[in-house]
Amino acid sequence: MKVEEIIQELDRNRKVFNALLTDIPVELITWKVDSKRWCLLEIVCHLVDEEREDFRARVGHTLERPLEPLNSIDPVGWPKTRNYLGQDFKTVVKKWERERIASVKWLRDLNDQNWENAIHNSELGRITAHGFLLNWLAHDYLHIRQINALKHAYLKHKSGDSLTYAGNW
Repeated sequence: MKVEEIIQELDRNRKVFNALLTDIPVELITWKVDSKRWCLLEIVCHLVDEEREDFRARVGHTLERPLEPLNSIDPVGWPKTRNYLGQDFKTVVKKWERERIASVKWLRDLNDQNWENAIHNSELGRITAHGFLLNWLAHDYLHIRQINALKHAYLKHKSGDSLTYAGNW
């Protein structure tokens, strides 16, 4: 997939996330299928942090300084250390949208980049800037699926219906 196509899809996903996260019932914002899974608020907070500190930062790092080690991040610990559940849902959704707009603008403004620049990491192995970009898009798809699965589980929970007529989930 070409860089321009990935950027276009990241921009398109901004609209998908906005549609999925607008006019959410208050009780759904922090509802969880179980204690080990994230609620919508935690997912959106995670998306903000990943947008800034993971994908955008790592693409830039790999393009500009591929021989330097990556900064460490802690997506697993962030929900607690950054108090995800104490944040305002609508504010975080708007914050994520601003970050995505900034990311797309930044990506579109990059000129003559070597997308095959690669970092070598003990956990990741060799990964190129293009690889990080592809994984950024895959990360979107993963969380779009996660949000839909959460909404499906919530509908099943609230309705008490098996929802089997709709098809296999």
